[in-house]
Amino acid sequence: MTKKKIFIILAVVLILAPVIYFGIHRYKHPVSPVTSETLDSLEVIEIPEPELLYGLPVDSFAIEEFKIKRNQFLADVFLKADVDYPTINTIVEKMKPVFDVRKIKVGNRYTLFYSQDSIKSLNHFVYAIDNTDYVVVSLKDSIQVYRDVKETRNVLKSATGVINSSLWVTMKENDINPLLAIELSEIFAWTVDFFGIEKGDNFKVYYDEMFVDSTSIGIGKVHSAVFHHRGRDYYAFNYQEDSVWNFFDEEGQSLRKAFLKAPLKFSRISSRFSNSRLHPVLKIYKPHHGIDYAAPTGTPVYALGDGRVIARAYQKRGGGNYLKIKHNSVYTTVYMHLHGFAKGITKGTHVRQGQLIGYVGSTGLSTGPHLDFRVYKNGSPVDPLKIDAPPVNPVKEENIVDYRQFIQPLKFQLDSLSLPVND
Repeated sequence: MTKKKIFIILAVVLILAPVIYFGIHRYKHPVSPVTSETLDSLEVIEIPEPELLYGLPVDSFAIEEFKIKRNQFLADVFLKADVDYPTINTIVEKMKPVFDVRKIKVGNRYTLFYSQDSIKSLNHFVYAIDNTDYVVVSLKDSIQVYRDVKETRNVLKSATGVINSSLWVTMKENDINPLLAIELSEIFAWTVDFFGIEKGDNFKVYYDEMFVDSTSIGIGKVHSAVFHHRGRDYYAFNYQEDSVWNFFDEEGQSLRKAFLKAPLKFSRISSRFSNSRLHPVLKIYKPHHGIDYAAPTGTPVYALGDGRVIARAYQKRGGGNYLKIKHNSVYTTVYMHLHGFAKGITKGTHVRQGQLIGYVGSTGLSTGPHLDFRVYKNGSPVDPLKIDAPPVNPVKEENIVDYRQFIQPLKFQLDSLSLPVND
């Protein structure tokens, strides 16, 4: 046998040997099939998610937090962090389209993210604009500036309370976010007289409270509520119809009533709502928180909505003959420069929407016959032309079955809540 043949045979043996060996080994020790039992026996190693602060991994930096001090500017912050002037100028320029540095407020927080090496250079600067928005200046490679928003969590909560003095005080006594009082006063504005709340009135409510990190930033969606007032339960259920959420009672009736579009049939608006208007008589600039409707003397004026007359008086150097009507705990309307009042309209009179209450005139400081009409929401003047007219239609007939099924578990939840026992 030649040397060449011997070499070929040895090469083939060397190639086939591992294949033959592992084939025999597998035959003697066959591989077990993968089953649920074998999978359960495997140890699962969970890799924890990194803790983030403003979207940056906490364990990668040395972090320092401060508050903006009085007379402290952005340059002061960066200089203290050993950032040179040329870099600061670049930062200020890059911040201009993102955030106006002149709006930095005393007391707001800022956070410095330093490298963990011996140099301890500033990698990131974060300024908290408010509870949710913040600005990041990244200096790690090239200077980058961007604005972002913290994640907001909605936490479903329930609250109950028995009123001894006021709704606001009751919230505080029961460790409930007092902003919920404002939400309830808006929801039940047309059904509950919050100026006439009696001791023993009570409420139950399911709602979302919004949190950023562990800080509450306000009340979110109110899902359902019941307010017991003067011996009667008033229910409110937040139901979506035609992509709009509104509150209805247990029968599907709207909790709100409408306002008329205007308190008279008018020909034109002679003056609009303004914070600075040249007064036609005094010839000085002053706020005009109402709408002037130009109309002939004697034109009928009607109540914008149901309510109670809380003032009928005369202002010689102001509104002349005027009426003030409180519609609920939220809205009040005022009618000024009247020529006279309708029969039976006195202080304390309850009026209906569209009821005749007076006549257009030119009494008081006025250059001609017109109605100066004003609307107040929670005591503050609002533009009558921009009132968000509340819906008044009940749940649509084709949706009433779905509505009843929707509110059934909500009503059960409310009724199951226990009221606190006052000492």
